[in-house]
Amino acid sequence: MPTMSRIEWTESTWNPVTGCTPVSAGCQNCYAQRMSVRLRHMGCQKYAAGFDVRIHEDVLGEPAKWRKPRLVFVNSMSDLFHDDVPTDFIVRVFDVMHAHPQHTFQILTKRGRRLKELSSVVKWGAHMWQGVTVESADHANRIDVLRGIDAKVRFVSFEPLLGDLGSVDLTGIQWAIVGGESGPRARPMDEQWVYWLKGQCEAQGVLFYFKQWGGVSKKRAGRVLLGSTWDDMPEISRGGGLGIPEEV
Repeated sequence: MPTMSRIEWTESTWNPVTGCTPVSAGCQNCYAQRMSVRLRHMGCQKYAAGFDVRIHEDVLGEPAKWRKPRLVFVNSMSDLFHDDVPTDFIVRVFDVMHAHPQHTFQILTKRGRRLKELSSVVKWGAHMWQGVTVESADHANRIDVLRGIDAKVRFVSFEPLLGDLGSVDLTGIQWAIVGGESGPRARPMDEQWVYWLKGQCEAQGVLFYFKQWGGVSKKRAGRVLLGSTWDDMPEISRGGGLGIPEEV
């Protein structure tokens, strides 16, 4: 079974790859690294190597066992486009996703260069959303890469939001997630950065999802913005567009 997730914008996680290495400022307080240490100490064999990059071939067959269609975040504990993940394994992960259109897969990366390199090697189905993380203006070029990816749903995760993005070109982007950093060493997020991004999403017709204010206690800080929660998401086509209802 997939791991049920507490991440607000998904339902489950699937990790055919675990482990990663820092690539930009957003990685400084990586939640996945902290979790991998805890899981290793708990004796979880999948994390016996801690946060070193590892592929898990035994996990590739999991989506075939899931009876209920669901929204799945791919590699919440890694980055599928990490340089240490072999291209042939990435292709196999995509093959599995193509074989199971009843699920909606969300892929998120900070590695725009490799995403661009492999965009002619892998193909995105309508049920496969591709996203990039942009934590500051220094990495806004990842959006330019994403714009060139042939995915029906292209999304940007502005989390952890670490600075004022200024004017952002969201042409060709369907969805934006915005959130502050959480955890013991969380860096602050200015509310004006959020307001400015929200306004740009509205002006450019991009769905806006506000995940959290973050901080040391993200639960206490909450996710209310301007008196409301903002949970806009792309439409999920259950059953690969065949109109198959969820189990009840």
